[in-house]
Amino acid sequence: MAPLAIRLGQDDNVLIATRDIKPGTVIPAESLTSSEAVPAGHKMAARDIALGEAVRRYNQIIGFATKDIGAGRHVHLHNLAMHEFERDYAFCADARLQEPPAEALVFNGIVRPDGRVATRNYIGVISSVNCSATVCRQISDAFRGDALADFPNVDGVVSITHKTGCGMASQGEGIDLLRRVIAGYIRHPNFAAVVFIGLGCESNQISALLGAEGLQESDRLRTMTIQDMGGTRKTIEHGIELVRSLLPQANQVSRQPVPVSHITVGLQCGGSDGYSGITANPALGAAMDLLVQHGGTAILSETPEIYGAEHLLTRRAVSREVGEKLIERIHWWEAYTQRLGGEMNNNPSPGNKAGGLTTILEKSLGAVAKAGASNLADVVEYAQPVNESGLVFMDTPGYDPVSATGQVAGGANVICFTTGRGSVYGCKPTPSLKLATNSLMYHRMSEDMDINCGDILDGGKSVQQVGEEIFRRIIEIASGERSQSELHGFGEDEFAPWVLGPTM
Repeated sequence: MAPLAIRLGQDDNVLIATRDIKPGTVIPAESLTSSEAVPAGHKMAARDIALGEAVRRYNQIIGFATKDIGAGRHVHLHNLAMHEFERDYAFCADARLQEPPAEALVFNGIVRPDGRVATRNYIGVISSVNCSATVCRQISDAFRGDALADFPNVDGVVSITHKTGCGMASQGEGIDLLRRVIAGYIRHPNFAAVVFIGLGCESNQISALLGAEGLQESDRLRTMTIQDMGGTRKTIEHGIELVRSLLPQANQVSRQPVPVSHITVGLQCGGSDGYSGITANPALGAAMDLLVQHGGTAILSETPEIYGAEHLLTRRAVSREVGEKLIERIHWWEAYTQRLGGEMNNNPSPGNKAGGLTTILEKSLGAVAKAGASNLADVVEYAQPVNESGLVFMDTPGYDPVSATGQVAGGANVICFTTGRGSVYGCKPTPSLKLATNSLMYHRMSEDMDINCGDILDGGKSVQQVGEEIFRRIIEIASGERSQSELHGFGEDEFAPWVLGPTM
């Protein structure tokens, strides 16, 4: 059994309850008695904390006491808040040489003609605008059930639709970003071929997107518009015929052993709780250290959810330039939220708070653990291609569908998603693994979770052991085994490009 409450850092002045603690409960390891109820995953004062004093978890500041807090009392929204304080970025101070792996590992991937490696083999039907979404969906629906029985090497026909593409400027940051996202999906190695469909009069013109992104029609990219085809029915019929013509070539693939260095993992956490930064996130970080050691790539994202922990990444930057690129994005977000009348601490959701998280600082310090201890190799903007191997940061919102969409557009061919409350999620064409932070939720939602990281809290396994388990499971999923979200059919409705600028 895990202790009733645990201390995460030697300088911490709060403990984390591992289960519900009643008033008057003795915490033997701390010579402390609770003076009020503390829910599981929440914080308890390890000693008296004075008004205005910094509250520390993970040996880091997570906020400041808004009143005197007696030892043994519950520490949460009613007595803890955040305000600005100086952080030491110490660029590159902790960057270190990467040790080579003891052995080279492989997975069974699909090698495309250009040398890129896929983890899945889909045909995509992608809309340029919301107006063509129904047509795209009906084309893909024609290939459900037994329709692909003669094409066993094709994983499916996927419709990628969205709610934007018009009512926006035809030039500028907003449409440039949308085009970058769609182009990233068109290019993604997990698509053997793509049918790209527009209405014809939208802001996001197909010809303009192809020109801006250096794409052109080919054997693996076909385009059409509903207006040029003569309407909805004719476009659907023609689209179905196009997909049928693409299937034989898409089926001519086989998996073969390739180095693990071809795996690029997008890191996500959603429905976080007080255990996320103790179990699943550090275990995923340990897995990413193994992946990076073998030449692979990990994409950390969700800029609002590393806010307050960015100094832990700048210390590991491979150069000052890389570290300063991260701080530039932090400053952009500060200005962005202020301009819209918000603040960075708006981020923790009601579910996060119910699970024990109080401030964005606390959430971020747990979230950044997903990145492990590897050097920060690069910082890229939303949906930009990730070309560096190692740990890369991509600037994205914290909202998981929008963040993961950017990661997939940037080249992620596996997603790992930690959750404490029980998020359900998938993102075709990339498989998504769900990692539970606690055993209670894992057993309640076992059909949605791939790995139980709650074993760390229960005392059965170490962070490193679970990290190795995650790493092995990533290799299995990349080799073709289905994740739980794939078995449920998640992934088509979760495509959510980041919308910047006014909707007109």
